[in-house]
Amino acid sequence: MSPNSTTMSVNVTSGRPLFYINGFSNMLYANYYFVFLSVVYVLTILANAFLMLIICIEQSLHNPKYVAVFHLAVVDTCCSTAVIPHLIHTFIFNSQFIGFEACLANMFFEHFFNGLQSLSLVLLAYDRLIAICFPLHYHTINTNTRMIIIIVVVWVFFSVMLLVMVLLVARLSFCKSTVIDSYFCDHRPVFILACNDISANSIFAKLLIALFLILPMVLIILSYACIIFQLFKIASRDGKRKALKTCTSHLILVIIFFLPILVTYTATMVSAIHPNARILNNSLSATIPPLLNPIIYTLKTEEIMEAIRKLYKKNRIFQVKN
Repeated sequence: MSPNSTTMSVNVTSGRPLFYINGFSNMLYANYYFVFLSVVYVLTILANAFLMLIICIEQSLHNPKYVAVFHLAVVDTCCSTAVIPHLIHTFIFNSQFIGFEACLANMFFEHFFNGLQSLSLVLLAYDRLIAICFPLHYHTINTNTRMIIIIVVVWVFFSVMLLVMVLLVARLSFCKSTVIDSYFCDHRPVFILACNDISANSIFAKLLIALFLILPMVLIILSYACIIFQLFKIASRDGKRKALKTCTSHLILVIIFFLPILVTYTATMVSAIHPNARILNNSLSATIPPLLNPIIYTLKTEEIMEAIRKLYKKNRIFQVKN
């Protein structure tokens, strides 16, 4: 069955089509890319599981900063699980046809966990802001309980927003092409296929981009502006270096997550970007940060490296005694 025949199979009255996910169909050496993503997925699960295990075991890491880091590891694991297995199943096993309800579920979970990554980076920026700008009040302002409450509120609010997004798509009828020009049931590539009014969908899509992409970037930039201003007040060079060192891991994560997305959006606005280039960049933006985040936090954070050394020494002592 070809993508063209998919269009003919649409039930116009019910508006419940069978979609065809077209991403990677015409890409050279795509199978090698899927093998690469399979390796990325396994490494992502192992790296994030290791980081979460270290945080759970080491008592000294039971503080608000590492509640946020643990949350990021959970989000990274879920994001990678939402994207890669479905992508591999879709294209390696030629399961590019997807029902309407399954498509909406795929749309919700992929956007949900990908969006939570940017919100998780905001939480880490908030933690660094309190730690550096209000060091004497850090433990009273930012407690484990408050951080958990913030995380729960973020999850509830974001899930409600995305549920509205999905419901707005569910009301549409599809009587034209049902070929989705993406690697999953992406929001815009789906709703532009509808044959009725999509103005509400378009406005809500812009609102989501503003709230969960642009606003997080602005909040992170403002938090670091305050941090830099505070660093100028620190007299000793060693004090400035130590304060800035605690932000290094987070800054690298911010660049890794936001830079590819900004490049894609800028390229799309400036000139016509090839669909394969856009799909490839979007898929890498969704899969590479979840792998790099735990590695960077492990290697660039002194507290985690110290916790690993302590666990290693305990294991050695235990082995010697046995």
